Amino acid sequence: MKEELVNALNEQMNFEFYSAHVYLAMAAYCSGESLDGFANFFLIQAEEERFHAMKIYKFLNDRDFRARLAALPEPKNEYTSMLDAFEHAFAHEQQNTSRFYHLADLALDEREHATIYFLKWFIDEQVEEEALFSNIIAKLKRIETDSNAFYMLDAEFAGRTFTAPAE
Repeated sequence: MKEELVNALNEQMNFEFYSAHVYLAMAAYCSGESLDGFANFFLIQAEEERFHAMKIYKFLNDRDFRARLAALPEPKNEYTSMLDAFEHAFAHEQQNTSRFYHLADLALDEREHATIYFLKWFIDEQVEEEALFSNIIAKLKRIETDSNAFYMLDAEFAGRTFTAPAE
């Protein structure tokens, strides 16, 4: 791999760690609002992002390149509503998708087939992530004035878990 692609993969690894940080901040916001199910949703999301970061970390090391950690910026900690938090999360996932597209373009330009194959998993994952957040936003907009439905969604999210996919 050329240096530009290695550096871009390291940047993405750090962005994945930052994404975990973003979702931890969202979980803290939810906990502060006594919405433990929503907090759990974002805690699980943070766990997934750390898994993604470590997947890139391992790939770099397996290819004999060094993973390089960087400082994390402070995430947004305050939201006006649960809808606001999920809209920010959706925008964050859209940004992440564009970052993976850029990585894929670099790998294609280099004809770096192992990296192209590796990145396919992340691009598929981003399709799922964007759909997940888009659907939750639609639900939140529909139930905006129905507190019973809101708390049912909170209860549903309390049962969300993360199991790392088989390699």
